[in-house]
Amino acid sequence: MSAPRRAVVFAYSSVGCICLRALLERGVEVAAVYTHEDDPGEERWFDSVADLARARGLAVLTPERLDGAEEERLRALAPDLIFSFYYRSLIPERILRLAPLGAFNMHGSLLPRYRGRACVNWAVLNGETETGVTLHHMTARADRGRIVDQASVPIGPDDTAHDVFLKLIPLAGTVLRRSLPAILAGRAEGVEQDESRATTFGRRRPSDGLMDWTGSAHALHDLVRAVAPPFPGAFTFVEGRKLFVWRTRVPEGADAPCGAAPGTVLRSEPLTVATGSGPLVVTEARWENDGADDEKDGGRGGAVPLLPAGTVLGGVLAR
Repeated sequence: MSAPRRAVVFAYSSVGCICLRALLERGVEVAAVYTHEDDPGEERWFDSVADLARARGLAVLTPERLDGAEEERLRALAPDLIFSFYYRSLIPERILRLAPLGAFNMHGSLLPRYRGRACVNWAVLNGETETGVTLHHMTARADRGRIVDQASVPIGPDDTAHDVFLKLIPLAGTVLRRSLPAILAGRAEGVEQDESRATTFGRRRPSDGLMDWTGSAHALHDLVRAVAPPFPGAFTFVEGRKLFVWRTRVPEGADAPCGAAPGTVLRSEPLTVATGSGPLVVTEARWENDGADDEKDGGRGGAVPLLPAGTVLGGVLAR
């Protein structure tokens, strides 16, 4: 019986956890797990790779940079394979070359589409009806390597990015498990990506949630879904006061002109606002820093404010 393959794993979040479990179930010897320290400014809704690895007695490393010292440490670990599962930093090519059987990454889109950062949020924002996960070879250029396997999930018209992430977690485990026999045998050659279909998107920031009411009702609905909690959220201003919009609904007639300027409240209950194409219904919202309830729900959720018809929503991001 051949000796188990030895791997170094770079991982974070729930996808990192499910994929790490898949390797351990298969008998892969995990020499070390590289992960990230949690950002205190980020809401952690996902599982901890560090906690899982420590519970399994694995070495956990959280360097800020993969510099020369880390390269020497990795060289000493002598991995057959390197895996990256939602690790947030680019792994230098000189490190990838340390694994004779290859380096593999799990990406949260159907490559070659949606390379880069925040791929699920961007897919929802762009109104996509499908996304998925892709297991691919890692190269010096992010998300460019040969595709080993991928699988898709639907995106429903009211799914938030968080809803889609929850669909992708078990899917990532499925894709890795069915690919592992070929990877461990050194036979996972994969297929080249079609560069003519490639798209790339960058990092998103909380300020990107500002709602432009001149856009269409569908586009605004997609923005709200893309950045809804646990992400920072879509927002607008009412007489200088910041209002977070957590959930919306596109009503019938959303593509028919309202006869009012974009951002104008058409009805108080349910809160219905004119957009550049027609009405949009706000079903969940609350003011920023809205009193004692913030301690209970993190400033999210709550009743939609009663805004009189004719109130105008909008404004620019405060600097």
